[in-house]
Amino acid sequence: MYFESTQGIEITAKPEYLSTESSPQESQFVFSYEITIANKGETEVQLISRHWIITDGHGHVEEVKGLGVIGAQPKLKPGESHTYTSFCPLTTPTGNMRGTYHMQNTLGAHFDVKIPLFFLREMNSLH
Repeated sequence: MYFESTQGIEITAKPEYLSTESSPQESQFVFSYEITIANKGETEVQLISRHWIITDGHGHVEEVKGLGVIGAQPKLKPGESHTYTSFCPLTTPTGNMRGTYHMQNTLGAHFDVKIPLFFLREMNSLH
């Protein structure tokens, strides 16, 4: 599990290799990742957008930007959290992900919350 905290917003990431969805002989490695966003601050916040930086085992970088997460822009009161699961296909058995969530609080302040760097690994192919 990977963890990062920014301005009272805690992000936890749990990646997992999905062997049943992957096809190593065709260079298709599929990973899931569960993200929990917890508001440990004192004001309500809303997740506006995401910015992912995905790096495969060859060092190829892909950036993904968009509104919300899996179609939602969750609002979190102090003490609340939001958990979702998404997927990342790679052509290599290893890689990593990191990024930011752009947030807005009820006072109108906008800020970026750091998503922890986490590693994607298909352990069977690593010798």
